[in-house]
Amino acid sequence: MRFLPLPDGTMAPALGLGTWGMGERGANARDEAAALRLGLDLGMSLIDTAEMYGDGGAEEVVGAAVKGRRDDVFIVSKVYPHNAARKKMAAACERSLQRLGTDRIDLYLLHWREDVPLLETVEGFEALREAGKIRRWGVSNFDVADMEELWRVPGGTACAVNRFYTI
Repeated sequence: MRFLPLPDGTMAPALGLGTWGMGERGANARDEAAALRLGLDLGMSLIDTAEMYGDGGAEEVVGAAVKGRRDDVFIVSKVYPHNAARKKMAAACERSLQRLGTDRIDLYLLHWREDVPLLETVEGFEALREAGKIRRWGVSNFDVADMEELWRVPGGTACAVNRFYTI
C-alpha cells in the first residue's frame, strides 16, 4: 500500500474505500459493512464517508465495519457546508462520531464551500481538533481562488488537504 505524508507528518493511505451510495437502504447495511471489512482484511486502511451519504447511513455502515478494529483504520468524513459554522459544526461532528461509533475522526473535511465565512469554518475545525474530536481537518472541492482565500484566513494554513475531484 502506498502512503502519502500529511503536513503533520502522519502517513495517510493514498488509496481508500469510498462509501458514497452506502447506507441508503437499511436492508443492505450488513452486506455493505461486510464489503468494507473485506477491504480492510485485504489491506485497505482508509475509509472515506460523509454525513450526507445516505443521510448519515453510510457513517453507520462504517461504524459497523470498523467495530473492534478502529485503531487500524484512517477515517475521513465530511461536513455539509450548511453545518460549517462553529456551533453547527460541533453538533454535526458529534452526530458523525455517534454514527461512526468512535471518539475521533482522523480527517474531517468541509465537503464543499457555500456561504459560511471561512474564518468561522476554520475556528470550528480548530475547536474540534483542540477537543480531540478530530485529528486534522481539510477541505474538498476548493479551487485555486478558494485555497488562496483560505490561506489568508488566520489558522487557514493548518488545512491538511484539499480533496479536489474532477470528472
